[in-house]
Amino acid sequence: MKRRHFLSSSSLAAVGALGSASPAAAQGKRALMKLGCQSGPTTDKRLQFFKRHSVNNICGYPGKETDARGYPTVEELVQLRERCEKHGISCDLLAPPFLASSHIDRTKLGAAIMLGQSPQRDREIEMVQTWIKNCAKAGIPAIKYNMSILGVVRTERTPGRGGTTYSTWRFKEAKPVTPLTKAGPVNADVYWERIAYFLDRVIPVANEFKIRMACHPHDPGMPPEGYQGVDTVLGTPDGLKKFISIRESPYHGLNFCQGTVSEMLHDPGKEIFDVIRYFGSRQKIFNVHFRNIRGRRNDFQEVYPDEGDIDFVQAMKVYKEVGYPYMMMPDHVPHHPDDPSGDQAFAFAYGYIRALIQAVA
Repeated sequence: MKRRHFLSSSSLAAVGALGSASPAAAQGKRALMKLGCQSGPTTDKRLQFFKRHSVNNICGYPGKETDARGYPTVEELVQLRERCEKHGISCDLLAPPFLASSHIDRTKLGAAIMLGQSPQRDREIEMVQTWIKNCAKAGIPAIKYNMSILGVVRTERTPGRGGTTYSTWRFKEAKPVTPLTKAGPVNADVYWERIAYFLDRVIPVANEFKIRMACHPHDPGMPPEGYQGVDTVLGTPDGLKKFISIRESPYHGLNFCQGTVSEMLHDPGKEIFDVIRYFGSRQKIFNVHFRNIRGRRNDFQEVYPDEGDIDFVQAMKVYKEVGYPYMMMPDHVPHHPDDPSGDQAFAFAYGYIRALIQAVA
């Protein structure tokens, strides 16, 4: 991996007045970030896999029994936390069975929130509120979620090193299955109304119970005219800035997917560091998907961490600079037929991220 010196660039104007902290601020600081992972299920077998690879902090999954109910009981969450602790692992984050990165046409539970359909969306929001309350009682401090209609949109996979294939997005080659989703046309105003409706009812509960709510950006960012009739408002740094300003709270922030944010930028190898600084210096990053890309907005591949356009050494230094204290986890690893579960690729990513944390410590 080539080491690049961070250079300021006029192209950062496209990010929009992000500001930056002085690298000198990182001098004398201790690196607080932790190696993490979000792959499930959270079984004893999976926990052993994590522990073998020095993953001591994870995002947990309560189990299929919670899906129909829409939320886990306190007892189920305590059992999950204790199962992790038995292996010397901390469950720092939870993933609900809905508000995932799924396409609205394939979404059942949680769809009403994104479709703006009351009274069902109010019932679904009550489920989220119950998640928050039960997490607080069980001692699990954060929840990650999505506010997505399109899910993760990609074109055909492309060849990678060693016979792998890479998740790829080339907007010019995209062919949506239908012109519109079942949501119909969703412009920016409509989308923001639905997001604000959710936040107005969820963030006060997160404040009361002191549970961090970490929202994933839209993956990928789309052109202004949208895709399948949807304006992906959380697909730009400016959109994410607006998002965190709604219901301002220390418990309202981002599941900061560095790969997804890099996909929003025209020159991610230069621009990403000031984006990290903007959100990190405001303590709005609650979890990091630490993955690399090759390319830029509307045209990229998701690659191994050591071969993308982002200098991961520099990125890790910036997370240290802003005092980021939570998990750094791999995401969307390359595929190979000899590694159908992705465990080999995850193991490589764990070692790479662990070494970077130690290198900047």
